[in-house]
Amino acid sequence: MNTNFKISNNEAYLKSRKTISFLTVFIFLGIISLSAQTTQEKVKNTEVKSEARVIGLKNICVHVLELEKTLKLYREILGFELSGSEVYKGAGIEGMLVMKLKADDLEIHLSLTAPEYKHTIGPVGNTNHNHFMLRVNDIKTIGDKLIEAGYELENENYAKDKYTFFTGPNGEIIGLSVW
Repeated sequence: MNTNFKISNNEAYLKSRKTISFLTVFIFLGIISLSAQTTQEKVKNTEVKSEARVIGLKNICVHVLELEKTLKLYREILGFELSGSEVYKGAGIEGMLVMKLKADDLEIHLSLTAPEYKHTIGPVGNTNHNHFMLRVNDIKTIGDKLIEAGYELENENYAKDKYTFFTGPNGEIIGLSVW
């Protein structure tokens, strides 16, 4: 009787060892599979990040022609709050006041041109125009592609300066910036 007990204990021990071995192999294979999936995801994410593309909206700029109506619309009706302002200096933008309004993560710039520069409003080639500015992760590659597609870039030094403007196919003025 004692011999049977020892055999059945040994059988139970062997069965438990087989179960533990099976579970160990199962877990090990699961970890390898998960690790391979994670590595594939990292490679896929790296490929997406390395592709030159738009990564967000930097701001929208509206040239202000009627200050009171503009402030009423953006602040009182749409709920934007003044987050800052700046007076620009330089040729063609001297004395321009830019009011920065925010609503959550969206920023709108309202620009007021100094009276002596009112005649410069409109054309690409200065900052006195309505536009939206897109943030990009690789302005050189995107700028090169735009030129290759026949678009004229306002800033020929876009790779060094990290920004430029161009006119889209519908007349929209689009800015690109890495900051």
